Amino acid sequence: MPITIEDIREKFKDNPFFSHIGFEIVHFEEGNVKIKLDIKEYLLNINGTLHGGVHATMLDYILGMVTRSVTKAKVVTTNLTVHYLSSISEGEIFAEAKVLQQGYKLAFTEGEIMDSQGNILAKGIGTFKLVRDK
Repeated sequence: MPITIEDIREKFKDNPFFSHIGFEIVHFEEGNVKIKLDIKEYLLNINGTLHGGVHATMLDYILGMVTRSVTKAKVVTTNLTVHYLSSISEGEIFAEAKVLQQGYKLAFTEGEIMDSQGNILAKGIGTFKLVRDK
């Protein structure tokens, strides 16, 4: 039976790590996914700003989510590059992404994290291996 967008959305929504960090799905359809995070004190680094690992995790999730929404295949991150552009200490942040190129075995995806005013905080690009059922 083919996998549906709703199946993919529910898998991410029900993922314990996704929930543990505090991510929420704002929008989920094919090629158009948006997630949100309310910044909590436990996510801050010793400088009092959002930890870079949270940025990387959020980008890894949004890139994988949009790739999976387009390909309908399980995906595995093979490379992730993160560019940190600005810090933030409180409020909400959002992430969106798009698939740049997709082949049968690999997909290349880029995304960004923005604050609630639309300022870009981080950009990322990922390479994903597509795991297809035989």
